[in-house]
Amino acid sequence: MDFKVCGSAKGITALQMDIKIKGISLAIMREAFAQAREARLFILKAMQDVISAPRPELSFWAPRIETIKIHPDKIREVIGPGGKMIRAIQSETGTAIELEDDGTVRITGAKAEGREKAKAMIEGLTKEPEVGEVYEGKVTRIMSIGAFVEYLPGKEGLVRISEISNDRVNRIEDVVKVGDKVSVKIAEVDRQGRVNLSMRAVNEDGNGFEERQRAERARFNDREGGDRGGFRGPPGGGGGGGGFRRSGPPRR
Repeated sequence: MDFKVCGSAKGITALQMDIKIKGISLAIMREAFAQAREARLFILKAMQDVISAPRPELSFWAPRIETIKIHPDKIREVIGPGGKMIRAIQSETGTAIELEDDGTVRITGAKAEGREKAKAMIEGLTKEPEVGEVYEGKVTRIMSIGAFVEYLPGKEGLVRISEISNDRVNRIEDVVKVGDKVSVKIAEVDRQGRVNLSMRAVNEDGNGFEERQRAERARFNDREGGDRGGFRGPPGGGGGGGGFRRSGPPRR
């Protein structure tokens, strides 16, 4: 006979019996239940002596799963070419990452900081830039027109030379160098999706960047339009005017 009993100090919650004989007496059943109660109370007391109530949260070292949702179109950005990006995130954070076709992302790891870092990296890769947000970025490239800054993992924006400092900047290298950590604000996302950043606007309130852009356009129009009937576009603009076309970095 196989007889299993489980329950609490107040009584039995479940039992199972596998029996291969024709029957069993009531006296044997009473004795079996009494023995089961004695064993159950002994085990419950031993448990109570070790921990009297459930822990308010799991152990710091217990594996957990963080679940977040991203737009399905962004899955390819998390995976990266040939899986390069997702492997790098897992290696750097000590986590395992699973992605579903509907955009569900599951991050498994024993350490909370690793899971949080992986979550932040994924959210950074999939986040759409919003004008006015401030980031801590790293200078990745320097050109004559300004400095490119990686403000989110895998995402760069241009800080034009006029937006690096409130003071006049003659050489960008005199202010920033490749690898420098800088604070930048997203000043503009143009119609082609290119992100323009500003270092000098980080501590500004209002529309300082927009006002400087309007002034720059006005100076350009005055210089190029003159008495020839208005602005006709910069040299080599492919024909007549029709509106201001802001210069920008090479297509990326």
